[in-house]
Amino acid sequence: MTLRGVPDQPGIAAKVFTRLAKAQVNVDVIVQNASLAGSTDLSFTVGRTDRIRSEEILSEVASEVKAEGFEVDDEIAKVSIVGVGMRAHPGVAAEMFEALFRADINIQMITTSEIKVTCVIDRASTEHAVKVLHSAFGLGREKGLGDSDE
Repeated sequence: MTLRGVPDQPGIAAKVFTRLAKAQVNVDVIVQNASLAGSTDLSFTVGRTDRIRSEEILSEVASEVKAEGFEVDDEIAKVSIVGVGMRAHPGVAAEMFEALFRADINIQMITTSEIKVTCVIDRASTEHAVKVLHSAFGLGREKGLGDSDE
């Protein structure tokens, strides 16, 4: 979901996410773009079961905060790489982005933490993205094909 043309003022994000929290909507990926000419866009993901309730809330909040409007894209998926070792290995995010690029998978949103990088992509690309990332990071290989425990 993306709230477009949100006035860049204190309290707007609090109003949006407090209202969603009170409705028991679990919000995951949140991305706010830098302010441009006094307004910004605020994008976030919610689970499919929360879509209708979230749209109703967003419609109300958009009007209250004088946003230009909102959009909903329900054809997305999230793929993530997770690991404590990411903090000590520069370039992990770049490797993820490169692998998705080589597979011609467009990244729509990115969010990171110290141990996780999440990319929002087109839902139709989910299975391919997972296979590409498993391959890029050497995951899912079975032992016994020349691998040792050492």
